[in-house]
Amino acid sequence: MKLQVLQENLNRALSFASRFASPKAQLPVLGNILLSAKKTKLLIAATNLEVSISVALGAQIKDEGDLTIPARTIVDLVSNLPSSTVNLESEKEHLEISCSGFSSRLSGMNAADFPSVPSSVDKDKGIALPKDVFLESLAQVSFCASTDETRPIITGVLFIFEKGFLYLVATDGFRLSQKKIKIDSAVKIKKLVLPKTALLELPRIAEDQEDLLFCFKEKENQILFEVGNIILSSRILEGEFPPYDKIIPKETSIKIRVDKEDLLRAVKLAAVFARDSANVVKIVVGKDFLQLTAESSNSGSQKTKIEASVEGYSAKPDEAFEIAFNYRFLEDFLKAVKGEEVNLGFSNANAPGVFTDPKDPDYLHLIMPVKIQG
Repeated sequence: MKLQVLQENLNRALSFASRFASPKAQLPVLGNILLSAKKTKLLIAATNLEVSISVALGAQIKDEGDLTIPARTIVDLVSNLPSSTVNLESEKEHLEISCSGFSSRLSGMNAADFPSVPSSVDKDKGIALPKDVFLESLAQVSFCASTDETRPIITGVLFIFEKGFLYLVATDGFRLSQKKIKIDSAVKIKKLVLPKTALLELPRIAEDQEDLLFCFKEKENQILFEVGNIILSSRILEGEFPPYDKIIPKETSIKIRVDKEDLLRAVKLAAVFARDSANVVKIVVGKDFLQLTAESSNSGSQKTKIEASVEGYSAKPDEAFEIAFNYRFLEDFLKAVKGEEVNLGFSNANAPGVFTDPKDPDYLHLIMPVKIQG
């Protein structure tokens, strides 16, 4: 392998790829980044066997070839080179890197031991996704995915393709987010669950790109995202996603509209005390207000009252409706909402609270309440 490539392009590709290298993996080669020179392209690839990335760079190829190099070594080295043309030349299992006033010789490993990484997408089978809308929607649901590895299926995001729409759903068993997106492509697949870890990489690699192509490879049980000159691939999580639609209330008896910033401020004030008492914040509903309270045996207590538009409130003064939530869940939702107001829907103190954005009917969020003792 012998080639010339721009330092800026090489550095960017290596920084992306390094996030998928696994220096502590049982297979030493997984801690390496693959460099593969063919025709007019230099392919940079890395994988941890669950998620893979390949980046194609334009380069002046003099001799074709490939080699894998330890990720941290080559990333640290190339990131500190001046912005100029970089020369790469391999000899057996070593790589010579040189540019103006600099040269280095790195030890690598044979590329034959490196796992196969997808480097192209069949555009005829791909689904064009509205990039900005998709990434924004992904952020509105992915924070709900579980981190509990004993239930792998809910550590991912459920994709449901149905009649020109894509539904994104995530849950950790205590809260749930669902977002509906309109898509133009006809799709044969119905449902699949993708790892949250892979999806969270998309905003980073798609930042400077306009198009996002999604492709499902059924035989390999794998999905591919093409963003510009980058291919991100991931395995699909196996298992049955919980029947989440059964817990979505069809109707709520108490409907509340409140200013988002007012509610967020009240939640943050309550959090000062709630974090010492299992994160519990109580919400008391009045005829035209919400009152958030939190107590701590160490710090004291607080009450914050905010104006709200309330429908369906019929309790007597001594029978006020009260419900409790984990303040972190309330805060996460309020940060994910784009509008200036939010809707809250309650039925009883043990039923899921329904949280929506009045300006975004395609977004739904549920939070399970905390049981109040006594």
